[in-house]
Amino acid sequence: MVERCRSRIRAHSVSVVKSAKGPAGPVKVVCPSSEIYPTNLSITRLQKQSSTHKKIIERSFDFWEEIVTWQDLAGKTALITGASSGLGLHFARLLAGYGVRVVLAARRVDAITALADEMKAAGGKAEPVAMDVVDGASVEKAFAAIGDRLDIVVNNAGISGAAAAIDMPLEEFDRVIDTNLKGVFTVAQAAAQRMRGEKSGGTIVNIASILGLRVAGQLAAYAASKAAVVQLTKTMALEWARYGIRVNALCPGYIETPINSEFFQTEAGKALINRIPQRRLGQPSDLDAPLLLLCSSAGAYMTGSVLAVDGGHLVSSL
Repeated sequence: MVERCRSRIRAHSVSVVKSAKGPAGPVKVVCPSSEIYPTNLSITRLQKQSSTHKKIIERSFDFWEEIVTWQDLAGKTALITGASSGLGLHFARLLAGYGVRVVLAARRVDAITALADEMKAAGGKAEPVAMDVVDGASVEKAFAAIGDRLDIVVNNAGISGAAAAIDMPLEEFDRVIDTNLKGVFTVAQAAAQRMRGEKSGGTIVNIASILGLRVAGQLAAYAASKAAVVQLTKTMALEWARYGIRVNALCPGYIETPINSEFFQTEAGKALINRIPQRRLGQPSDLDAPLLLLCSSAGAYMTGSVLAVDGGHLVSSL
């Protein structure tokens, strides 16, 4: 809508706005600008807008430009766990595109080193760091390598551990809980201690799931771990607000990735999609604005929030 409005304005020589460009390039957004400058206005009416009206339009675009380009993220440092693939990799690229120095944490050092090289070649700031979130010593060593400043943590590392509860070995249950819950706690605690010590504040985004709010079969350990992450997020938010630390949970629905795309081509996968009110899978890009909101000052009054991004799946009929 912004670009359509601007194109119309430029076409009729009404130069009242700047081009909306963020560090990652032009930004396409939906904003309430149509309430101020409807796209069905005639050329004559466009040319007859008063100078006062033009100033209102300009201020409106300036406001939305500041919000949608997330300008305050540039120069900050973010730690992303599980950054070697999937959503972690996507989040790392997203934040780097807005000028964030990203610290890529994962066990697969070769993968995050290649990713960091790729991002630096594209003009970004990225550093790989080896981290096993279930190993306290590994987390401590990784934090020592990050440096003094840490503004953002995206607690993304996680595993599914799909199995029927009645048959799941205890070792597998422990593995899921250790990674998805203990790992989140260990990393968040280390980050909060750093932020408290520096008196810098910061923001922590714990990647939970809609399965932390609703259940599905064959995923007992996963659902339990994500439900615990939701409650842990709220507790951390309550305790750490006094230190200027915001803690929120992002709960994705079913997001299409290379790992699951084949399943969603099957009859069972298609049936699942039909239970989503929007009748489609989410794409990683559907999580961009919610993550940026939680990481930036645009979400400054949000802490303890649980943000579901699921195409309406949580409100589907039982």
